[in-house]
Amino acid sequence: MDGNRRFAKSKGETPSWGHKEGYKTFKNFLEWSKDLKIETVIAYCFSSENWKRSEKEVAFILSLFRLALSEIQNKKNDVGEVIFIGERKHFPKDIVEKMEKTEKETKNNKGTHVVLALSYGGRNEIKRAVEKIVKDSPKEISEETINKYLDTKDIGDPDMIIRTGGEIRLSNFLLWQIAYSELFFTKTLWPAFTREEFESMLEEYAKRKRNFGV
Repeated sequence: MDGNRRFAKSKGETPSWGHKEGYKTFKNFLEWSKDLKIETVIAYCFSSENWKRSEKEVAFILSLFRLALSEIQNKKNDVGEVIFIGERKHFPKDIVEKMEKTEKETKNNKGTHVVLALSYGGRNEIKRAVEKIVKDSPKEISEETINKYLDTKDIGDPDMIIRTGGEIRLSNFLLWQIAYSELFFTKTLWPAFTREEFESMLEEYAKRKRNFGV
């Protein structure tokens, strides 16, 4: 979900305004996904590197997280299961508690599963997985073994990756899991992303032949 700050700049607004607009688009995206029967949505909301942004911007983003978690709580019976991946230890205690409560209360919900990557980095995820494997010392280390130690162990690999904002790179997102994902890049800044463009990508995805290396 890239491009919030650049979208704000193009409108003569502050980065905080851009993040609010991005959050509105994300809520719309979840509604589109629900309508289109998408099983799982994984959203890269806040990377492990994003903590390096200004204190003011990070504080505002944290306030958006609190708002989002409160909104989920208010309609927890109308959303699918919500899962968080990434390192929670960097977040304030109240946010971590809301994450845990949200996961617990939505665990058996039906509908589109929502996976939110917060304080997440692909390399860091693999590092943490390796540390756990070394500690447990399994007799055999296979790809399936590694999968079981990743944050996404109960989620599965994504079929497609969409990156908005014009950058053509993965930026440390799900580096292990996307080995055979179909990649889509668009110059559209995230707050301006539309259902029409999303559906166009889904149509293109349906036309692609996936060989999984065979």
